[in-house]
Amino acid sequence: MQDEKRRRESAIVVSKSGDKTVKVAISYKIRHPKYGKFINKRTTLAAHDEQNQANVGDKVEIIESSPFSKTKSWQVVKVLQTA
Repeated sequence: MQDEKRRRESAIVVSKSGDKTVKVAISYKIRHPKYGKFINKRTTLAAHDEQNQANVGDKVEIIESSPFSKTKSWQVVKVLQTA
């Protein structure tokens, strides 16, 4: 029930930055306010990977959670696609 309120995203692993931690990138497009062209942007987040199952290039599903550290507030739920 509480799980429904948390944000879920799919992201690509860009770095394995230590034990039980991966950096993931969420890509999205925005429209330029003046010219109307679509611009690719991405947000990089640190995510907690309890089983160390994700590798660089994998597509993973992450969920928002209570903070694990100063920068880590997301958790890897499962690996959707391996690299």
